[in-house]
Amino acid sequence: MSGAVAPPKRVQNVFVVAKEPASLNAFYEGALGLPMKFRDGDRWIQYGLGNTNVALACLEEAAPATSGLVMVLEVDDFEGAQERIVAAGGQVLGLRDMGAHGAVLSLRDPEGNLVQLFRRAAPTAA
Repeated sequence: MSGAVAPPKRVQNVFVVAKEPASLNAFYEGALGLPMKFRDGDRWIQYGLGNTNVALACLEEAAPATSGLVMVLEVDDFEGAQERIVAAGGQVLGLRDMGAHGAVLSLRDPEGNLVQLFRRAAPTAA
């Protein structure tokens, strides 16, 4: 591989794919003590934990994941990422533009694990 690839800035999020996020909230908030940071109804429930986030995602929000945990790595940009992923034996699943929130590039590693790269949206001029 030629040229240095900029490492991710941080683990932005790890989310649990949940059939019923609202039901799991009692466990993660109540039993584990995770402090609520953001909630989008029963679709996405996010907790703040240090410099990262832990979230519960409904099946629709988690797509293309259908179960398990998904690691989300924050990056500055996606430049060259798709080519590097494929060259290293991974599979690019798609790009989701979330408007003012940013964008997510979903991929599978060579063993089929789902990973997402998150890029923040560019700041808008005031």
